[in-house]
Amino acid sequence: MNLQQFRFVRETIRQNYNLTDAARALYTSQPGVSKAIIELEDELGIKIFERHGKRLKGLTRPGDAVAQVIERIMREVDNLRRVSDDFARHDEGALVIGCTHAQARYLLPKVIPAFRERFPKVHMSLAEGSPPVLAQMVLHEQADLAIATETLSNTPGLITMPVYSWQHTVVVRPDHPLADLPANRAEALSLKELAKYSIVTYDHAFSGRTSIDNAFAKEGITPDIVLEAIDADVIKTYVDVGLGIGIIAGMAFDPRRDKGLVGLPAGHLFGTHQTRVAIKEGTFMRDYLYVMLEMLNPDLERDVIEAALGANE
Repeated sequence: MNLQQFRFVRETIRQNYNLTDAARALYTSQPGVSKAIIELEDELGIKIFERHGKRLKGLTRPGDAVAQVIERIMREVDNLRRVSDDFARHDEGALVIGCTHAQARYLLPKVIPAFRERFPKVHMSLAEGSPPVLAQMVLHEQADLAIATETLSNTPGLITMPVYSWQHTVVVRPDHPLADLPANRAEALSLKELAKYSIVTYDHAFSGRTSIDNAFAKEGITPDIVLEAIDADVIKTYVDVGLGIGIIAGMAFDPRRDKGLVGLPAGHLFGTHQTRVAIKEGTFMRDYLYVMLEMLNPDLERDVIEAALGANE
């Protein structure tokens, strides 16, 4: 058996058992992938994959155990490369940050310039997506870390740490009846009052949408959500054109920038949420990854991060 066979098995699983897609991802031929898998099965004396004719349908019971071992082996092989890179080039490399649009738009501009100044040789990339997609990107090592809501902490195989807490804000046009409510009396705002108006808010995969739905459901109220979007800028745009009131993450509203809108704090209605950063269990931490995490949250000093890593071993 060899690492190439392990790599072929792992990629076949990642590509939903499609040998053609696995071969394409590995820049090799489909017959070559199939042959390598069969040779590994013969050597182990078990069938790793269930088959229907020439097509793979899934993992057998022993195949599932083999897949877990292969994943651990390949993770350590990747870590060996990272160790080598870290000692040979500790201040340069690549860093892929998985993030939602909100983090790319409102959080990371406060962090990336300082990081670039400290590590000018590190090539950075942003990969945007929904929290579930970001979790899979980190698990499949398509991103080094992901920043999103609490959803990340529900994904096996990820280690998550807090970045910041936030609450929702209701945004309305200045000529809207709710705009007359003083900000210091925003707590007088009720779900019943919000439900009088058409609502524009996040898609179900983003920024605390579940808490919005649960809050209304708990009160037996069915809100008129006329538009769902994946980022706050789109929501604010449609509020501005009069489609309805908006419910967005508080960090996405800035009175100085959003002069055409009025914001009303709504934490008392939808609760407090936590944005978290996630890395894959067992990942070798390069020095600049430690620095990035601390820049995201100054409380995430190296010893705190190492304690979180150790707690999941």
